Amino acid sequence: MYDFTVIGAGIIGLSVAMQLSEKYPEKKVLVLEKEQDVSLHQTKNNSGVIHSGIYYEPNSLKANFSKTGNCNMMTFCQREGISFKKSGKLIVAVKEKELPILDWLYKRGIKNGLPVKQLTQKDITVKEPHLNALKGVYVPSTGVVNYKDVAEVFTHKVKSNNNEILLDTKVENIETYVDFILIKTNQGNFKTKFMINCAGLYSDKIAEHAGIKVDMKIIPFRGEYFKLKEEKKHLVKSLIYPVPNPKFPFLGVHFTRGINNEIFIGPNAVPSLKREGYAKKDFDIKEFYEVLKYKPFWTIAYNNMDEGIKEILKSFSKKLFLKEVNNFFPQLTKKDLIPSSSGVRAQAIRNDGKMLDDFFIAQTNHACHILNAPSPAATASLEIGKYVIELIEKNKIL
Repeated sequence: MYDFTVIGAGIIGLSVAMQLSEKYPEKKVLVLEKEQDVSLHQTKNNSGVIHSGIYYEPNSLKANFSKTGNCNMMTFCQREGISFKKSGKLIVAVKEKELPILDWLYKRGIKNGLPVKQLTQKDITVKEPHLNALKGVYVPSTGVVNYKDVAEVFTHKVKSNNNEILLDTKVENIETYVDFILIKTNQGNFKTKFMINCAGLYSDKIAEHAGIKVDMKIIPFRGEYFKLKEEKKHLVKSLIYPVPNPKFPFLGVHFTRGINNEIFIGPNAVPSLKREGYAKKDFDIKEFYEVLKYKPFWTIAYNNMDEGIKEILKSFSKKLFLKEVNNFFPQLTKKDLIPSSSGVRAQAIRNDGKMLDDFFIAQTNHACHILNAPSPAATASLEIGKYVIELIEKNKIL
């Protein structure tokens, strides 16, 4: 029997497993992963930004975990020899109507205890000479990293502590008994004293297998990226973000100079027809039907109809995507944008038709379920691991 079993070997699951093995070196930790390798989904397919926490409600888990996670992630990378850059992020208004929202965002950054700075148009030109913008907010603490590299170090630390990571092991059912949980998989059954559900896009399904009824469902949203061609990469110096649209729950198209100096532009946000559907053609009829019959999804769709339609059109029209890009860089053309990778965001929608804005972690006597952990979850992965351990200790588990 295992003391702890983690379901899902993304960056959060690996962080939890690593910290459990370090906190309780005498305990046996098992990680179950359905894929042939670790970190193949949200960990691998994100922009690599080490977020600051400027956007989030003060004192929320997202705000607190981002702020401390930002510092701790960079410290971890420095200690472990993982390449990262503290490049800073520039959030800019390109239209007059965006200025009040930019000012509000600056005040939120102050409330969240961040070293934010307001920039004039002249200030912006010094940092980003090719960028079209009226005013900006600069967040110096933001950085970039390859989270797959971070996850590989987490993996090594889990294994070096004599614990197990089993690949190609898909959870099919879960039975809860008085003293243990029985996890049934395609590779056999595993007994554990405590289970941590870090299954990302399938976290709600794992909770259902465990008999947990939660007031939400994971809805997948695909985000598509372009890369900037080599000759135009000099136009973008660091990270450039738009002013968030208060009527739309996603950040909008932004520009990211990654750890390898590639410039990624995106993402958009469109409903995926499959939970792990990274291409437009990816389709799973059962998963798609589950979304269609979930009434709260239609509430979200109706409330965001105008912006949602724009996002879908941008997915199929490079011309429309470029139109948004040109608000920031008028000199770019369609030829400058090279289709790149896509990611899928695991977004929890509540039964009342609202998106869960914060991380959501549910706990029982034998399990902890991380049920909503979209961006900035990678930034916060170390903090989420610490939080799980705090829950275990607080409730005197084991």
